[in-house]
Amino acid sequence: MSEKTKLPIGAEAIATKGWIGAHKWLLLRRLSQAFFLGLFLIGPWFGLWIVKGNLAGSLTLETLPLTDPLVLLQSIVARHWPEMTAIFGALIVLAVYALIGGRVYCSWVCPINPVTDGAYWLHNKLGVPKGWQPKKSTRYWLLAMLLIVSAATGTVAWEFVNPITMLQRGLVFGMGFGWTLVLGIFLFDLFVSRRGWCSHLCPVGAFYGLVGNKALLRVSATNRAACDDCMDCFAVCPEMHVITPALRGKTEDTPLILSPDCTNCGRCIDVCSVDVFRFTNRFDKAPAPGRDEAARKSPAQQTRAA
Repeated sequence: MSEKTKLPIGAEAIATKGWIGAHKWLLLRRLSQAFFLGLFLIGPWFGLWIVKGNLAGSLTLETLPLTDPLVLLQSIVARHWPEMTAIFGALIVLAVYALIGGRVYCSWVCPINPVTDGAYWLHNKLGVPKGWQPKKSTRYWLLAMLLIVSAATGTVAWEFVNPITMLQRGLVFGMGFGWTLVLGIFLFDLFVSRRGWCSHLCPVGAFYGLVGNKALLRVSATNRAACDDCMDCFAVCPEMHVITPALRGKTEDTPLILSPDCTNCGRCIDVCSVDVFRFTNRFDKAPAPGRDEAARKSPAQQTRAA
């Protein structure tokens, strides 16, 4: 094992780019999550009603209605035809996430993401075993199940147990079942299944993954020939299987991460000391020498400049 692989995750990126540079996208995500959550809280907390409602359905500045398209879909299968304002609001949200990437919601908006990220951090610090890992298809089965339950019961079934809504209510009205549910997710990810909730179970993530299947915003392993196999990108990625096709691809293979499971969190960009990754769009055709070309280089050519 090389000396490099013994370094803590992201240590070389911090040494190369500085702490801020090695956490830039993480910090921006936390600010984004705090911003969206704050929009819903400043009304009940301070009486400044910029946005009324929650992420399931809201009204901004008494003008712009926004609706979670998954909530709308449940309403329809439950045989409750929504008002036109709800349909219009859902179409706006659907168009945005279809354009920029559905699972951007998971990493840049969802307030549960810091909870599960915190559980993952503590999981590693405590050296807890990886634990049970449900199949990737599990969240899609759960998505189908909640639609079936909504149709059978005539209710928007997910909203009875939605941890996102529960967290917001808990912050407004105080301790209650919502906090118990959020704590349960934290403990589940900490002790039962590493990254279990967001990566394997959450039906909201499954839905937005389907929505953003053809989205424009993508991460690209443009500089993959410079990869030194430190594995830090795999260690921090919440959906590590999305990296391999782009990073390990040959010269003729696209360096774009095209999997709908990618959350566009940017952590692979943060922790890479040789700047393999960058944000781009799905139509980016920039040349990207593959690992096959890197293997043909001499050792001197593979050595990075200090």
